[in-house]
Amino acid sequence: MAGLGDFPGLPPINPQLKPNWFIGLGVVLIVLGGIAFVDTVVTTLASVVVIGALLILTGIAYLIQSFAHRTVAGSRFWITALMGFLYALGGILLIQEPETGSLFITAFLAGCLMASGLMRGFWAAGHRYVANWWTLVLSAAVALLTGVLIFVTLPWSGLWLIGTLIAVELVFGGVSALAFGLSLKKAGR
Repeated sequence: MAGLGDFPGLPPINPQLKPNWFIGLGVVLIVLGGIAFVDTVVTTLASVVVIGALLILTGIAYLIQSFAHRTVAGSRFWITALMGFLYALGGILLIQEPETGSLFITAFLAGCLMASGLMRGFWAAGHRYVANWWTLVLSAAVALLTGVLIFVTLPWSGLWLIGTLIAVELVFGGVSALAFGLSLKKAGR
């Protein structure tokens, strides 16, 4: 078995890879993505609760670490304890109010996209002499416009956007795993 496609220098396909596992994973991810698409609001709220639980666990880990090192000189016990408390508090708030948490997370995403678009646009403007610099401008415009559209559609977008992104990721991950598994199966013949 040679390298894949027109990419010389790639290692040969590892015969120990099991294509049926990739095919099965792909099917499961596609089904889960379809379920997530059916009710994106529930997917959003469930993901916010999971994020809240992870923040609580992170806060507990920080608190344990801070108390374990409280006698160590220079450990800054109180900073680590404060961080742990804030993580746990944030997690508790997300679990108690997943609707508000989803709005906050969506607004944060919109802000990040707008900031990314602006920074990328400024960076592109400083590199106008490079061929295809317009692709950076296009990318900046898409990021900025996406952030603005998400922001102006709040609070409604806060209830469905995260769930939709999760569903899209599940479907694309499933399709890619399925295609990879089928390619492995075909190459193994």
